[in-house]
Amino acid sequence: MNPQIIKTAKAVKEIKTINGFGSSTIWQGGVEKFLGALTPESPLFNLVVTSPPYNIGKVYEKRQALDDYLAWQEDIIKNIVPHIVEGGSLCWQVGNYVDNGHIVPLDIELHPIFRKLGLKLRNRIVWKFGHGLHSKKRFSGRYEMVMWYTKGDDYTFNLDKVRVPSKYPAKRHYKGPKAGTVSSNPMGKNPEDIWTEYGEDIWQIPNVKANHVEKTGHPCQFPVALIDRLTLALTNENDTVFDPFSGVGSTGVSAARLKRKFIGCELDGEYVKIAAKRIQDAFDGTAKVRPHDKPIYDHTQSKLSIKPIME
Repeated sequence: MNPQIIKTAKAVKEIKTINGFGSSTIWQGGVEKFLGALTPESPLFNLVVTSPPYNIGKVYEKRQALDDYLAWQEDIIKNIVPHIVEGGSLCWQVGNYVDNGHIVPLDIELHPIFRKLGLKLRNRIVWKFGHGLHSKKRFSGRYEMVMWYTKGDDYTFNLDKVRVPSKYPAKRHYKGPKAGTVSSNPMGKNPEDIWTEYGEDIWQIPNVKANHVEKTGHPCQFPVALIDRLTLALTNENDTVFDPFSGVGSTGVSAARLKRKFIGCELDGEYVKIAAKRIQDAFDGTAKVRPHDKPIYDHTQSKLSIKPIME
């Protein structure tokens, strides 16, 4: 059950079937080399979910001109798409490219690439969170975007797995043959396309900062709850989830907990070690994960929320 770590193209080429990857596999190296070692156009991935580098100068990325960054992303995406099974999904979670205070929404820049490759956009999911850098010459950014695409029209969407409580569960039909009967779904409502850490939605997703239980040394870590919702809705048990920029393995943690297979790619050897440990903990049932239904800390109860008396 231990995650296997592979580092050579030869090792990838020797894997003939998806079962050869095992329950969890991490490729230590660039995603380009991993994709190049796969059997051409072999359908492997039921879901691709990732948050690629945003080209904003983080420690794990080399900043490039925007056009060069987009060309690099396009090259990777076009080599991923042939390996997505028909009816599979791709979720590309991005923010803004920032240059001297000028922002470029990466979802807008990347969409033509996905469309050209034949993928169909189903949702632009806004993930709104509460903490981040404070801007001085524009409003502070507090959201990122998950672009959900499908390969074909007959795709997996398990809405019942991710429903949330209805706002008016006692609402009834007021006319017609069903008049007087409850009109809301007893399992709850569709969670909609704005995901936040606050509000009536019980699926609360704060970003991984400071004292978040999942926090590691990675500066831009995915919260497992965000991936859980995508994994539950867009895959079934034993399906394969692929993360081409897997970092410290949050996608792998989600896959292990939800009985999906996982394949990830990561350049940094230290991140790979952390990922392998976190995924193994997930298999063992000991992974440190923030439950999606855990109430958000009420900041108004903090002493720091008391306005100081100015003398």
